[in-house]
Amino acid sequence: MGDPKGFLKIKRRESGYRPVEERVHDWGEVERQLPEQERKLQAARCMDCGVPFCHWGCPIGNIMPEWQDRIFNSDWEAALDMLQETNNFPEFTGRVCPAPCEASCVLALNDESVTIRQNELAVIEKAFQEGYVKPQPPEIRTGKKVAVIGGGPAGLACADLLNRAGHSVILYEAEDSVGGYLRFGIPDFKLEKGIIDRRINIMEKEGIVFRTGTYVGKDVSIKQIRDESDAVCLTIGARKARDLDIKGRELKGVHFAMEFLAQQNRVVRGDRISETDVIAAFNKNVVVIGGGDTGSDCVGSANRRGAKSITQIELMPMPPRHRTNREPWPLWPRLLKTSSSHEEGCDRMWNVLTREFMGEGGAVKKIKASKVNWLIEDDGKMTMTEIPETQFELEADLVLLAMGFEHVVHEGLVRDLDLACDARGNIKVDENCMTSIDGVFSAGDAMRGASLVVWAIHDGRNAAAAINRYLKK
Repeated sequence: MGDPKGFLKIKRRESGYRPVEERVHDWGEVERQLPEQERKLQAARCMDCGVPFCHWGCPIGNIMPEWQDRIFNSDWEAALDMLQETNNFPEFTGRVCPAPCEASCVLALNDESVTIRQNELAVIEKAFQEGYVKPQPPEIRTGKKVAVIGGGPAGLACADLLNRAGHSVILYEAEDSVGGYLRFGIPDFKLEKGIIDRRINIMEKEGIVFRTGTYVGKDVSIKQIRDESDAVCLTIGARKARDLDIKGRELKGVHFAMEFLAQQNRVVRGDRISETDVIAAFNKNVVVIGGGDTGSDCVGSANRRGAKSITQIELMPMPPRHRTNREPWPLWPRLLKTSSSHEEGCDRMWNVLTREFMGEGGAVKKIKASKVNWLIEDDGKMTMTEIPETQFELEADLVLLAMGFEHVVHEGLVRDLDLACDARGNIKVDENCMTSIDGVFSAGDAMRGASLVVWAIHDGRNAAAAINRYLKK
């Protein structure tokens, strides 16, 4: 490595965020970038371990030590080449990935892992700045046609690799723009949508055809697509949101988180929303139910929309701040996360069971809840019990349900094709990513269940490799 003792001499330094008082008034990305010289020093902290567990922790198997060394030596183009061997879209993961690789970094034993995610982002942004990222259409076409249905990260990764292999790829997207959860879920303050457009522009120049605003099963039949294609890959996500079947669920002001986030992203890009459809947070008491990243995104968006107060409640216990014996290194630990959105203003509560939505005039006004206790059995199973006489009420003019997703939506393609599903309700695939129908494959959340962007990319790449083998036969 460039500096074998770098990890001994240099402390971990994160990029940090723009000041709260500045960023809550706009939708620009909140994370800053370190100066190039400082970034090189952070890359020098990579130890070039004999067994780099970061490879094991990364779903797509990024070869971290090698491109960290290239950063240190200012060989940004070589760093890009190594990075893109395993990752189609480092500009996405560099912004929104929780970095499981960092949890498996040897330096994480002392909570001082290498800033791998931020280093990755520095590489791809430097590459775009210097013009290293250019359209590279395949020199030879195979004559095979593949339809990818769904334009999220799994579909994009699958389409990208199949196009590179020389197959003709058409990607169908029901929305008016490609990106899936990246575009209509993650807020601009974490991922500005021009970043997606920049990549899609390159993929179009490489030969991929994007048919947006095309709902397969309505605008075009799946039979027609199968007749016109040699293979089909379903990357339609897992959009069946987990609901709360309690009294008052029908009240106005109770929405799924994705309804709110998708609308905010549309408003930010300039779409007009009718007054009757607006999910307004201004001057309201907002309660977010669910303690994950989606809930955090709701918090940040509500802050920017002038919420009067924001409370985020979670059924599960508050995670520990440091690793426990149940999740030793190099495993991914479930730790307390304080996001940039939380820093902007939010009350957080754990061990809270939502019992009822209370309203006036057909609109939600309060939440009735109670405290619970969790018992961890010897086998790791958790049992919940409600604590007597702990009921309380929260003011709530807007409630956002951010409790995750159950599985892929069965209505539509899954049912039309009569696809087999697994025990969790997701599309069942074999070791070659093929569904119960020959020539129809699936990747990403549709077959895995709701997960990380980096896992979606991993699955899309795997499906592309399997489809390529299938087409060669």
